[in-house]
Amino acid sequence: MELGGRWGRSSTPRLVSEAAELRQDRRTGTEAEAADSGGVRARRFLLCLYLVGFLDLFGVSMVVPLLSLHIKSLGASPTVAGIVGSSYGILQLFSSTLVGCWSDVVGRRSSLLACILLSALGYLLLGAATNVFLFVLARVPAGIFKHTLSISRALLSDLVPEKERPLVIGHFNTASGVGFILGPVIGGYLTELEDGFYLTAFICFLVFILNAGLVWLLPWREAKPGSTEKGLPWRKTHVLLGRRARASEKAAWPWVKVVLALQNMKNLLFSEMWDIFLVRLLMAVAVMLYYSNFVLALEERFGLRPKVTGYLISYTSMLGAMAGLALGPILRLYKHNSQTLLLHSSVLTCTLLLLYSLAPAIGAVVISSTLLSFSTAIGRTCITDLQLTVGGAQASGTLIGVGQSVTAVGRIIAPLLSGIAQELSPCGPPSLGAALALVAIFIMSLNKPHFNGDGNGKLKSE
Repeated sequence: MELGGRWGRSSTPRLVSEAAELRQDRRTGTEAEAADSGGVRARRFLLCLYLVGFLDLFGVSMVVPLLSLHIKSLGASPTVAGIVGSSYGILQLFSSTLVGCWSDVVGRRSSLLACILLSALGYLLLGAATNVFLFVLARVPAGIFKHTLSISRALLSDLVPEKERPLVIGHFNTASGVGFILGPVIGGYLTELEDGFYLTAFICFLVFILNAGLVWLLPWREAKPGSTEKGLPWRKTHVLLGRRARASEKAAWPWVKVVLALQNMKNLLFSEMWDIFLVRLLMAVAVMLYYSNFVLALEERFGLRPKVTGYLISYTSMLGAMAGLALGPILRLYKHNSQTLLLHSSVLTCTLLLLYSLAPAIGAVVISSTLLSFSTAIGRTCITDLQLTVGGAQASGTLIGVGQSVTAVGRIIAPLLSGIAQELSPCGPPSLGAALALVAIFIMSLNKPHFNGDGNGKLKSE
């Protein structure tokens, strides 16, 4: 009895301890399984978003290269065709910020679906356009609502940690870039058929409908609450809107929030972040100047046929699309310091633009074009990440929308500057681009603390 009693007394705590450890192990295992399951679902969500970006640019790039030929076939003069082409850029200029802010307020899902469906309507009307007036009318919905990629990038910034954001956005750019490479091939084949343009526009419409269905079926429950499906909470949105928002909290209808945010937009542009948007504008114009007379300059300088130049453009476009896959190792090399990476990529871009301008042989052109495809792709990703870091991801839709508006300004300015520079020399546009890139580098060097993310983060949540 004594032996049995001692055994019973000594073993009871041990059994209790072992049972507790077993329950703890089971709980830990359950939590690990839940974390693994959540990680798988999150990766699936990201892959679906990459597919959304691919389908978006795949559909658009089937049609866009054919627009100038089609409007000419409708009887438009070159001047009218130019005005119609510019009108799309002007619509994008004014709608980018509005739609981005709207997505912050009403939620990513609603705004993304609305933009895709209304853009699809525009391409359906384009396929039915039989005169110039209907053609112009069909471009209006796409000009206003074709912001699928911007909202998708804002959604990505909502979903991933700040450290992973440049890598994820780079992968998204790669997926959409592949769509932009494949689209013209399919569109070029279809346009050779009878009524090829109308068939291509209708297929583009179907691609957008497929994309809308994909967005509808996305597992939105895995997204962060309050920033994707239902919009930003008013307590966070008021940081963006300023003090006037607090006085209007009782009347916090979605469009009221949008209007108040837009009224406060001048504070965003002309205060802490003015230099970031100026750098974005300068670098965008610099790269656009490089592309503006690329075919003509190579023909005049080296006698290169447009067909061969087209192969070179396709080659560099493919490299640019693949550059997103190289972002992971590069960011690890820079210890995830996207600000320093932006500065170095801008220096490389400036150097390569100068090398291209002074290239004595076609080999130097190929080398500079190859490296430029990487430096510009990395720079675009880094400047977007910097906007979100300094401004705060709570207003990511607005910030990305403003960035797109700044780029749209560059699309308006670049052709004018290119025309003036070409009067002097075929090397004029890229030389001017190198000068603008040098100014951007100078601004980044002067505002080093700010470009290292040490700004006061005006739009960050409090």
